[in-house]
Amino acid sequence: MALGRAHSVAVTGVDGLLVEIEADIGQGLPSVHLVGLPDTALQESRDRVRSAVANSGEKWPDGRVILALSPATLPKVGSVYDIALATAVLDAAGVIPSERLAKTVLLGELALDGRVRGVRGILPAVIAARNAGRQTVIVPESAMAEAGLVDGITVYGAASLRTLVAWLRGEGTLAEPDGVLPDVVRSGGDLSEVVGQEEARWALEVAAAGGHHLLLTGPPGIGKTMLAQRLPSLLPPLSETEALEVTAIHSVAGALSCDQPLITMPPFVAPHHSTSAAAMIGGGSGSARPGAVSRAHRGVLFLDECAEIGTKVLEAMRTPLEEGEVRIARRDGVARYPARFQLILAANPCPCAPARDIDCICAPLARRRYLGKLSGPLMDRIDIWVQMHGHVGAGFSTEAAESSATVRDRVAAARGVAAQRWREYGWATNAEVPGHVLRQQFRLPREAVAPVEAALRLGRLSARGADRAMRVAWTISDLRGAGQPTAQDVMSALNFRQRGAQ
Repeated sequence: MALGRAHSVAVTGVDGLLVEIEADIGQGLPSVHLVGLPDTALQESRDRVRSAVANSGEKWPDGRVILALSPATLPKVGSVYDIALATAVLDAAGVIPSERLAKTVLLGELALDGRVRGVRGILPAVIAARNAGRQTVIVPESAMAEAGLVDGITVYGAASLRTLVAWLRGEGTLAEPDGVLPDVVRSGGDLSEVVGQEEARWALEVAAAGGHHLLLTGPPGIGKTMLAQRLPSLLPPLSETEALEVTAIHSVAGALSCDQPLITMPPFVAPHHSTSAAAMIGGGSGSARPGAVSRAHRGVLFLDECAEIGTKVLEAMRTPLEEGEVRIARRDGVARYPARFQLILAANPCPCAPARDIDCICAPLARRRYLGKLSGPLMDRIDIWVQMHGHVGAGFSTEAAESSATVRDRVAAARGVAAQRWREYGWATNAEVPGHVLRQQFRLPREAVAPVEAALRLGRLSARGADRAMRVAWTISDLRGAGQPTAQDVMSALNFRQRGAQ
């Protein structure tokens, strides 16, 4: 009886766990048995691996082959284990040496002719292999740029099973990442293209500086979508840690481009208003996939025509907005995805949505119902509400508007001040600061918080709303370079929150 071993990685959420693959060749009729809770795609790997080995010039063992994936209680999903299964069988047959194989993690799907194909989740899998103490990882050649982002582990790219076997025998070489990343180009347009709407532009700047959530209402064609699409142009680039975190999520989602293996700019995700709760939050059969809220992590989630989105979808966003994380429970465990994003909502004021509000033909009840899908608990989590109005001739104005670069400098300066203030607590923006910290450790003078206390007494503001108003006040203070908010800053923040009640 011969026994061979190889190693791969199982990815759950954005976390990975090392999987040991054992191959046993025994007596009996020629057959292949796979154990260790494989899913359908992994069960089918028996035929893929056998054909790939034969078409790579190697002999498949005659006898009964048992392939075991450990830990046995962990469900195994996908085709990422193919090349590890093939090398484990060849190791058990004694046709390849074990020295290199024992220290190597193998990731990739096999074609019937032995080519190695790309799979999802390469980046978190490589990080898991490094954290497990492995020295070398083999990935598909098409995924080398993505895998090469991880320091502390040697990455090689295999184009086929034949070249991999030759490398294991010490008879050939494998491709290595060149370490060159393409230049980063900002997309989404420039803020100078938005003419007029000074109040909305100021609200967008405040939202960018503090990481706050924003609701834009107004008639069609007023510029709500244009403003939202230009928010990423005001945000600073992602840090190295944030870039790897965001890239790992997009890798698991299968949304990572080969031309841009590292996401260095805040992502902008804009799902259609007919999207489902699973597509928004995450889910799917087998291993739960990240949804729109996780793909927008460290970036912007834009929901246009939010009044047309299903109530269940909107309400499902309340927990991610509050906690910055999505937990998707399945029979075999819980997948966790980070979801710290800026939410931008855009809606018409009513179903008929005329250019002028006086031309509205909707009944008062219809107007209330239209935005009624935005429940009180959800609206309580929105920091800034702006009602946009049309201006005659504004679209033909010859005055030059401020560019994104100019506003971005102010946003970067304000974010720098906030990051320095919250550094010892581990927060980067004002939107992340818990309310009790602002009330206790960073308490403002009584005259500054008097407007908030008055709004609480009159029932115009909830306790959560008061905390969010104070966060916006700190951001306004940071933008004007003050040490702490004044009563005027607090009034401005309250004005943003109470605009929808007018």
